[in-house]
Amino acid sequence: MSGHSKWATIKHQKGVTDARRAQLFTKLAREVTVAARMGGGSPDMNVHLRLIIQKARDSNMPQENIERAIKKGTGEGGLQERLEEVIYEGYGPGGTAVMLRAFTPNRNRTASEVRFAFSRSGAALGESGCVAWLFEPKGVVLVETEMERAEEMAMLAIDAGAEDFKIEDSTLELYSSPEALEALRKAIERQEAKIISAELSMVPKSTILLDANTAEQTLRLLDRLEELEDVQRVYCNADFPDEVLERYRVEA
Repeated sequence: MSGHSKWATIKHQKGVTDARRAQLFTKLAREVTVAARMGGGSPDMNVHLRLIIQKARDSNMPQENIERAIKKGTGEGGLQERLEEVIYEGYGPGGTAVMLRAFTPNRNRTASEVRFAFSRSGAALGESGCVAWLFEPKGVVLVETEMERAEEMAMLAIDAGAEDFKIEDSTLELYSSPEALEALRKAIERQEAKIISAELSMVPKSTILLDANTAEQTLRLLDRLEELEDVQRVYCNADFPDEVLERYRVEA
């Protein structure tokens, strides 16, 4: 699963480049809006909102953008944005499972865009539930750390609620239940480690190792999906060869 973990790390790095920052802020704002609408606009009372706000701050999103997004969710000041959450599932190149979450004001438009992205990549959009069973909700924390500290930090993380971990180069990847994510993040912060990202995710129960050609086709599909305005998150059970990911990292 190391190729899948590297893809997640590179994907995050691409998201914070200047060229993608405006798109990233738009997606984060929508997530803040939906979280505020579903659970209220107070971060103290709304754990999901608190996590999303922290992620927005980690991405250097301006505070005024965050506050405006909360008001759109609560309707404060006459601001309101109607967004519907939709889950799409399908099959990528090589039979990989692809699952994505979108927040959209226009379900028909989003479905059409997602379907076109799949077909353009030789993939197929499937029915609801066709691949969801291959994933499970987890809290995922990516930590940048020195190799000599990684295992020690992983043991501390397990004491704080982590269920599993992976060490890849200078990155420690920690997995927890969704409920334990916030406590795990705080435990890592107390170690003064650099947190790359901390978020709720859909983690594949197992992965499919792809050959180089199929891996490149799959990466292009995932990029096309993530570039769609309404798509918030894309999940896949592909495991990518290191040489393909290195080219992908350089291009990013």
